[in-house]
Amino acid sequence: MLVDSHCHLDRVDLAPYDNCFDLLMRQTRSDGIGHILCVCINLECYPAMRALVADYDDVSVSVGVHPNEGTNETHVREPDVEDLLRIADDPQVVAIGETGLDYHYGENNQQQQRARFRVHIEAARRCRKPLIVHTRDAREDTIAILRDAGAEDAGGVMHCFTETWEMAKQALDLGFYISFSGILTFRNAEALRDVARQVPLDRLLIETDSPYLAPTPHRGKKNQPRYVTYVADKIAEVRGMQPEAVAEVTTDNFFRLFAGASTLATE
Repeated sequence: MLVDSHCHLDRVDLAPYDNCFDLLMRQTRSDGIGHILCVCINLECYPAMRALVADYDDVSVSVGVHPNEGTNETHVREPDVEDLLRIADDPQVVAIGETGLDYHYGENNQQQQRARFRVHIEAARRCRKPLIVHTRDAREDTIAILRDAGAEDAGGVMHCFTETWEMAKQALDLGFYISFSGILTFRNAEALRDVARQVPLDRLLIETDSPYLAPTPHRGKKNQPRYVTYVADKIAEVRGMQPEAVAEVTTDNFFRLFAGASTLATE
């Protein structure tokens, strides 16, 4: 069994599945994907996302506001700690996020991003659910805020990791997991594959970030949760492991980090 530890099911293209979400889920299961974490990026979309997956015990969800939401003068409901805690009280919510910093696209609202990030960290600390952290072009500030705000108390994952081994080590020291996406399969990603070789096996996760970042050989197309197999195969290749072993360890890691998901998966 494989787990897709980060995707956006409410944004996945259903055209290949006759526009039927249940058909998508049945096909995904038949391809060996046993659990999916559907990740929230803003509070306006959360109710519809939650309703979409409500009847699927093999799907968990998160709640949070992505750092890029609300940039370029677009409206977004800014969360406070109590907002996040209220929603996170739902047992299907197993994580807070995605949150973090993205200075690549958010150069005009960095202060707002940092304040929002701290709100999510405080919520995660208080509800004892792990953080899903997005970081791009903000290495130093991301680690500094995680340390200063006490994120180690909540733990979490650096999702879709594309940074250096030095940053990975700093995150690992804070108790975080490192998750790799289809970017790992790209031809020009050798430096990232070197990081994947070094991450301790008990802190390794895999994801698709569907519908974004489809892996080779589907690069440039819309991503799907079942393509997490390609990420697992690349991890196996670069670490000299069998794909079955990668599936086992990353699945175990997922249910260890997102403890609430294991209950849902066995009901």
